[in-house]
Amino acid sequence: MRKCITILILTLSLVSFHSFTKPGKLREIYSRDPSQWPKPNVDKDVNWQELGPLPPPPFLPRTKAETHLVQLGKTLFFDPRLSGSGKISCGSCHQPELSWTDGRDKSLGHAGQVSKRNSPSLQNVWFYKKLFWDGRSHSLEDQVFAPINSESEMHNDMAQLPRNLRKVEGYTPLFDSAFGDASIDPDRIAKAIAAFEMTITSRPSRFDQFLSGMSSALSDSEIKGLHLFRTKARCINCHNGPVFSDNSFHNNGQAGIDPGLYQVTHQEEDRGKFKTPSLRNVMRTGPWMHDGKHSEMWKLIMAYSSPSGSAGQDKLLRKLRLSARERLDLLAFLNAISPEPLEFQKPTLPE
Repeated sequence: MRKCITILILTLSLVSFHSFTKPGKLREIYSRDPSQWPKPNVDKDVNWQELGPLPPPPFLPRTKAETHLVQLGKTLFFDPRLSGSGKISCGSCHQPELSWTDGRDKSLGHAGQVSKRNSPSLQNVWFYKKLFWDGRSHSLEDQVFAPINSESEMHNDMAQLPRNLRKVEGYTPLFDSAFGDASIDPDRIAKAIAAFEMTITSRPSRFDQFLSGMSSALSDSEIKGLHLFRTKARCINCHNGPVFSDNSFHNNGQAGIDPGLYQVTHQEEDRGKFKTPSLRNVMRTGPWMHDGKHSEMWKLIMAYSSPSGSAGQDKLLRKLRLSARERLDLLAFLNAISPEPLEFQKPTLPE
């Protein structure tokens, strides 16, 4: 009798599960307010946020001076004269038409030197508390100095850069309009570029449209993918909130010899940890990972489905039993959060 009851309970549970995951039922559930969505599969110690619409950037120019500051930063960002060779700009590795990446597994720097890491997208960069894959910068202003001073990247000296820019007469009115006088120094250069970077945002996706009440914005497959993302696939443990990132660092078992965050903190528990990237526009920012080792998303999904189990790997990563259909649905959802980049007009450089 007890055996029959057990079988009955298992059968009813199976029927309930299949009923719950039917496309029509999932659409009905996820069309509700996110507070009424199914409970996500999140580990108890994870500090997470529900997925949500993309908020506006915290800095939007409202005064003439702020508008001029952003315009100056935009001009500096795309000016190759900020590099020692005069050939590399910030925009060389962060191209707007490529969702602010360069499309390479590893970026190219001075004299064709190959970086050891992939160029991350700058979309919504204002969200991050720490910058670079290893978190070595704590502000956008501080971040500006690193590639300019790097011998392998832009191969210049930020301390000497103002003198070079003063030779470009066209910069005099730009600095004057932005700061109230034409003085040029490293901090002003960094402040202007950082102000521009704060305005780099991604286009609202079909997922955002779905959240706003347009229930037809997502296909059945994409809604299944959303459900998997939050539950069985466990993606939400690290990729959560409006930007799909926990703003933290993790060891995914694929660091190789790169020490990652350890290079900054020198704490052994940080070895192999890298910043969690935003998944907004993820299908347009490949190749993926800190070293660009994955150029096909389905292979990356497979890698996360069967983590290596290497020393130091984050306990959040577990072996997943995703079917081929489920992997396709998950991929469909990633496409739904990856709209085309916003149209962008590069500035005319001063002479």
